[in-house]
Amino acid sequence: MNPAFSVVIFTTIAGAAQGLVVTLALAVLAGLSLAPAFASTALIVAEVLLLVGLGASFGHLGRPERAWRAAMMWRTSWLSREVIVLPAFIAVVALWWLALRNGIDSMALPLAALVIGALLWYCTAMIYACLRFIQEWAQPLTLVNFALIGLSSGLILASALAALMGEHALLQLTAPCAFAVTAIAWFTRTLALRRNAALTPRSTLQSATGIRAPKLMQKSMGMSAGSFNTREFFHGASRSALKQIKLAFIVLGFALPCVLLLWAMSSQSTLVFVLALAVQIPGLVAERWFFFAQAKHPQNLYYQFVS
Repeated sequence: MNPAFSVVIFTTIAGAAQGLVVTLALAVLAGLSLAPAFASTALIVAEVLLLVGLGASFGHLGRPERAWRAAMMWRTSWLSREVIVLPAFIAVVALWWLALRNGIDSMALPLAALVIGALLWYCTAMIYACLRFIQEWAQPLTLVNFALIGLSSGLILASALAALMGEHALLQLTAPCAFAVTAIAWFTRTLALRRNAALTPRSTLQSATGIRAPKLMQKSMGMSAGSFNTREFFHGASRSALKQIKLAFIVLGFALPCVLLLWAMSSQSTLVFVLALAVQIPGLVAERWFFFAQAKHPQNLYYQFVS
């Protein structure tokens, strides 16, 4: 598939915001006392990330002014459900922030944020996991990785904010959890990579074209330039480039953040916590790009190249 940069940015940023809000909600529900200034700042950061992600998602629409219509098929479409759940999550985060500003201590809002945040991960992941004809996505690990990677980035973001604002009680909780979740996310993402590398296409060039000859080779697709199919369903990157991107996101998205988190916990260095966050951001962008690029649409068996 050809990754849409707007969707890559949206899923990466929104996932981190969800992870941050879920981390705060779990801390509050566990009875951890958070400074109002820290909680308020963290919720503002999450809200800004969600709004930026929402804005980025409009870049993938041909007619952004008709975006509201995406919610009309909520009975059958996971995309429509995501379109409904995302604004609800944004609203709950905003209400939680307003409650803190007005000194209202409520457990209902953190609980709602936790439930809706988890539901948003589920809806987003199912947009891709429900597509059975794309084998790389149609698996339970798609849902697992969306949630774990989002939670990993949210925990590292929460740790960096806690270190910067002196929220040591929360930092003692989030730092080891960030390391553990990032390591588990690395493991499950590796499982998905190994599974996808061993896949064999269910369709063949013969079934795609309807020609039963034992040996087929495309000479021309009947046009002198590309089309929607050739632009949208293949990324055009070489195998060498894909290998480099895969190595980059494994190192930057998982391995190096784990090392930096261990260093930060042993040294209690604020700078290293921030560095772990700064390193992971481009790594997760590369990971999400690779997630889309690795998917092989069956139509590419027919539209192999432009002669």
